[in-house]
Amino acid sequence: MKKKIITIDGPAASGKEKISKYISKKLKFKHLDSGILYRRLAFIFLNNKVDINNLNHIKENINKIKSFSFQKSKKIRTQEISNLASKIAVYNFVRLYINKLQHDFVTKNKYFQGFVIDGRDIGSVVFKSADIKLYVKVKAEIRAKRRYKQLIDSGEKSIYPQILKEIKLRDKKDKLRKHSPLVIPKDAYIVDNNGKFNFTIKQINKIIAKI
Repeated sequence: MKKKIITIDGPAASGKEKISKYISKKLKFKHLDSGILYRRLAFIFLNNKVDINNLNHIKENINKIKSFSFQKSKKIRTQEISNLASKIAVYNFVRLYINKLQHDFVTKNKYFQGFVIDGRDIGSVVFKSADIKLYVKVKAEIRAKRRYKQLIDSGEKSIYPQILKEIKLRDKKDKLRKHSPLVIPKDAYIVDNNGKFNFTIKQINKIIAKI
């Protein structure tokens, strides 16, 4: 039986994870947050004092990785890790490494009938033949407020104007990235997540009813 795949793409702090969790729970699909993989890799590089401007040093350290954790953790949710993850994500060989981890994850988890995978190039690059593709749209100002609250609630000091500036910069980097830039995937459904989540759920339910 062919595994069903739902991809969810969108800019930073657009609510992809919350939407993914809702869908995975409703359909009993396995959820994979690709952002965690980039954050985890950034965390490894930070601990190993990897020079992220030295491509050979990055490649050497990737080749040394014996196992890779897919577990979520507060220690990889910091703004420092987020910024570092953004910097290493521009390298094509890093993206290919993360993409392989995602495909292996789907292949090895044989007992799930479907997967919900979110990121910034999932429907456009990683799983082009997904059964359903979603693209989440939210204004930068709203995303910044949500990220600010998330950081404050987690006990990390944060300043809203700085968060907004970083999100706009991240958007620019993601869209202008040479390899796998942030785009609306072909045949993707647009999900408006600017308002209350109940409004978002109504949109999602209509879409996933087609799977």
